[in-house]
Amino acid sequence: MDNSNEIIFDSITVVQKISLYAEVILPLALPTTYTYAVPAIFADKIKPGCRVEVVLGKNKRYAGIIKLITPEAPAYTTKEILNVLDDEPVLYPQQLQLWNWMSQYYMCSEGEVMAAALPAHFKLSSETILLFNEDYGDDFSSLNNEEYLVAEALLIKKQLNLTEVQQVLDVTHVYPVIKKLIDKKVCVVWEALSERYQSKKENFVVLNPQYDTDAAMSELLNNWTKAPKQMELLLSYLHLIKTTGEVTQVELLKKSGATAAQLNGLAEKKILLIEKRTVDRIKALPKAMEVAFDLSAAQEICLLEVQRCFTTKNVCLLHGVTSSGKTQIYIKLIEAYYKQGKQVLYLLPEIALTAQMIRRLQFHFGGNIAIYHSKFNNNERVELWNKIKTGEVRIVLGARSALFLPFKDLGLIVVDEEHDPSFKQQDPAPRYNARDAAVYYGALFNAKIVLGSATPSIETYYNAQKGKYGLVELSERFGGIHLPTIEIINTRQVAQKGKVMLSPQLKEAIEKTVAAGRQVILFQNRRGYSPYLICGTCGYLPQCKDCDVTLTLHKYSNKLHCHYCGTTYPKITACPACGSVNWIEKNFGTEKIEEMIEDEFPSLKVARMDVDSVRGKSAHDNLIKLFEQQRIDVLVGTQMVVKGLDFEKVSLVGILDADGLLSFADFRVNERAFQLMEQVSGRAGRKESQGNVLIQATQINHPVLQFVKEHDYKKLYSFEINNRQQFFYPPFSRIIEITLKHKAKEVVDEAANKLAAALQKNMSNFVVGPAAPVVARIRNQYLMELLIKLPLDTKQIQLYKQIIRNEFNLLLAEKQFKSVVMIADVDAN
Repeated sequence: MDNSNEIIFDSITVVQKISLYAEVILPLALPTTYTYAVPAIFADKIKPGCRVEVVLGKNKRYAGIIKLITPEAPAYTTKEILNVLDDEPVLYPQQLQLWNWMSQYYMCSEGEVMAAALPAHFKLSSETILLFNEDYGDDFSSLNNEEYLVAEALLIKKQLNLTEVQQVLDVTHVYPVIKKLIDKKVCVVWEALSERYQSKKENFVVLNPQYDTDAAMSELLNNWTKAPKQMELLLSYLHLIKTTGEVTQVELLKKSGATAAQLNGLAEKKILLIEKRTVDRIKALPKAMEVAFDLSAAQEICLLEVQRCFTTKNVCLLHGVTSSGKTQIYIKLIEAYYKQGKQVLYLLPEIALTAQMIRRLQFHFGGNIAIYHSKFNNNERVELWNKIKTGEVRIVLGARSALFLPFKDLGLIVVDEEHDPSFKQQDPAPRYNARDAAVYYGALFNAKIVLGSATPSIETYYNAQKGKYGLVELSERFGGIHLPTIEIINTRQVAQKGKVMLSPQLKEAIEKTVAAGRQVILFQNRRGYSPYLICGTCGYLPQCKDCDVTLTLHKYSNKLHCHYCGTTYPKITACPACGSVNWIEKNFGTEKIEEMIEDEFPSLKVARMDVDSVRGKSAHDNLIKLFEQQRIDVLVGTQMVVKGLDFEKVSLVGILDADGLLSFADFRVNERAFQLMEQVSGRAGRKESQGNVLIQATQINHPVLQFVKEHDYKKLYSFEINNRQQFFYPPFSRIIEITLKHKAKEVVDEAANKLAAALQKNMSNFVVGPAAPVVARIRNQYLMELLIKLPLDTKQIQLYKQIIRNEFNLLLAEKQFKSVVMIADVDAN
């Protein structure tokens, strides 16, 4: 019987059943999302926010996120979704809205946002599998030895993954063999997606229920005749179960000193049973919450003003001087929203630098607060993600990436130290500012946002002055302690050869401070031993071979380091240009200061806090604890010592090189220098008595130094806002910094000039450049930059962003510019 009509009918039926289409975000830097057909079997299961398995290109499989579902077919032929990976969405509509806004505002793709937002284990891995081609047959005479072994294994098993091929050949590099087998059509490649998240299992020991009663247990113990070690193990179990409530196999063996074989003996006798259970990787504290402290009168007024502000505005700037007790106000607000059943997000600039804050919040909120940061492994992140999504975790403390977590009912966002540049993501995309994204994200939930700082960013303070944000100010320190006195030391007047590290005044102050039982912080915003070496004979400077920067000498490693690409080089003894061994060390880093303090004050305990000295998972926290316990007299550090640290016994702060902070070629230089100096000054005299700050500088009449001396943020703001308006910088404009990169200087120069000319046709008044940056080559890529300053008109900005995208695409379409990398950084730092 001819059944061709039946086959045609079946194919028509399948087409009719596919009436839904899904727009899918893939974790790739693609210019757009892709639409896939939804097979009828998934029609009831599929939802926005679910992960689906799809094919892109010929056979590359990805786990994408459904953005939306529509009955409208796209204008192109669609592929079908292969599988739905989740019964319930892994995120909520608000997170998808945030992704969409980020991609538009920060000029990147939604796929790049997805790649940054989702824990790695949610993105799945694509595993290559070789499938035997049955049409090839079993004649392997034309294959060489290695090909024959793999082909024979394929003939038997029908499919092999890469690991199995490596085992067959007993080598790791198997790709050449696989390629030849594919070319000869012995096999084909298939990509399978595998779930990488695995729940953690642990063995728990429980007593057989038949021995639950005292009588049964007494009978068992009284009639015990053999295996005394097993008896000891059982008694250890009975003790542990009374004290801890549940017993793991690891804990029991450790306490009893028994072996796994002895435990298995009790299990075989069915006295103890071993159960495998799923456990949390992140150990939670008890859920107890205690916010039992009183606010000062000034703090009470401040808290009431913030709450009053929230009746009319969703965003409030809390401008409080250093050590004014802003954190206590945050804690009271968190408690209030927690009691309303809302979720709270507390954002900090760098979670690795805020061990003190973690301990402080955990003291009040216990296991009700979760920490989210880069130190967690991918499995831990998935577990925390799921707990936040279900609402089991209601308070989250995290760095900028915590903004992507799937909050269900967000009521409050606290952005502490909102001015900090660490809130801005630099690489890779999305290059977002977590403070600004938090304001948008909060609006999606109608949540309230507190932006807190002693030195607010100019843009935030401007928004508060204009009434866009509420403004509450706290101008006195907690406990009535005065702000530290500040003395500026003119290092030009210090008779010393070369750069002054420690002036006589600072040395004397250190000696007196430590003698009084107090502590010292010395701030120098350069790590390493010597920022650069120069040959005293010919002037040769050792430079990185891949970057246009001088190398920094690190004494600890005894190597030269590039702080841009991370490459290290052996220390040079003889000058490669003239052969001289006469090296002169120019300027000084934290390593050299640490060494000098140890030489000058051999009885003092000195430590250093910079990227090089706190590399371990808990190294930073351990160092802070030692300083808190007064086991360190002098702490030397980079801007790590500025951020969120509260030490009772610090009464002296030394800023060793203010000129270095004031000499960057950046329109924010005055703002950043003031923020750093005021913040580090704020570490002094936080408890008991007024502190002292000594600032070493040559530009002693610089206006910013006068503002710091007077602790006068408002004068700095007036000074800066006038300059910004005059030169059309934020907050009076929006800036987009475009960076072009290529390994050939002439190519990147030509591309930059061509792009600038194209952009000037549409926005001639707004384009500055192109020009080479201060460091014009990094990782062997030459750089050129354009700066675009756009007027504050949302529709115009959107139009100009589209023009920039179009010009990028036109340039990349030209053969000679195909490999040029172009990056748009919106609101560049």
